[in-house]
Amino acid sequence: MTDVVSLIGAAAALCSTTSFAPQAWKVIKTRDTDAISRKTYLLTVLGFVLWTLYGLARGDWPLIAANSVCLVLSSFILTMKLLSPADKNRLANFFRSRSS
Repeated sequence: MTDVVSLIGAAAALCSTTSFAPQAWKVIKTRDTDAISRKTYLLTVLGFVLWTLYGLARGDWPLIAANSVCLVLSSFILTMKLLSPADKNRLANFFRSRSS
């Protein structure tokens, strides 16, 4: 049963962590964050902070790793939402130059 539970946890972590990558890449490519809700991403980032702290308190490394990745990606998206257009372009250009 433990193997099934571990597989479910690994699948959940993979789905959660990869779910933010396409949105982050789209923001880098288009610089368009108009349709992104600031309040939703503030709450999402706070949730990942709390999940990461919970994982740290429990010493649960899969929980820490998955939520830390989600925290970084969702924080990036929120940051892009909050930046001025000029700063958004600079940051997006920085990441695009690193991916080529």
